[in-house]
Amino acid sequence: MSEHPGNPRAAEPFEPDGVRWSAVSPRLASARRVSGCVPLAVLGLGFAVAALVVPWSQFWLPAGLFLAAAAWTWWLAGRQAAAWAYAEQEDDLLVRSGIMFRRIVVVPYGRMQFVDVHAGPVDRLFRIARVQLHTASAASDAAIPGLAPEEAARLRDRLSSRGQSRLAGL
Repeated sequence: MSEHPGNPRAAEPFEPDGVRWSAVSPRLASARRVSGCVPLAVLGLGFAVAALVVPWSQFWLPAGLFLAAAAWTWWLAGRQAAAWAYAEQEDDLLVRSGIMFRRIVVVPYGRMQFVDVHAGPVDRLFRIARVQLHTASAASDAAIPGLAPEEAARLRDRLSSRGQSRLAGL
């Protein structure tokens, strides 16, 4: 039985009451599509060319499988990117992700050891970065991918500042 009979969402662990989520950049989907779909599409097209060159070949099956995998990856990247969100609370940071296997990580500011920002070549091409939070427990580490570089720098500085002030109180 729910503690809040008038509010069915109150029992939902992935939608806490009063939390205002910030979404990541939609460019995250594009970056994941490029890094995931391009290799699959290249392999699929390579097999398709081989199938055209070699008559009655068995290359059509892998060509179709790679192209289908590229199409599925394209669709999935958009859904996964839309599932990422974060929320800065008074005492902790919440990070939500996942579609089928949903996850919410709550990182108290006082438990943060350090925060770093990084971006690979594809990330830089799409002007996004990833903020990685590190705590004493590896299980409670959290990452927020797909942030605009300016937002990533702002979040890094803000989290570091909050972590420092909460740690000083211990």
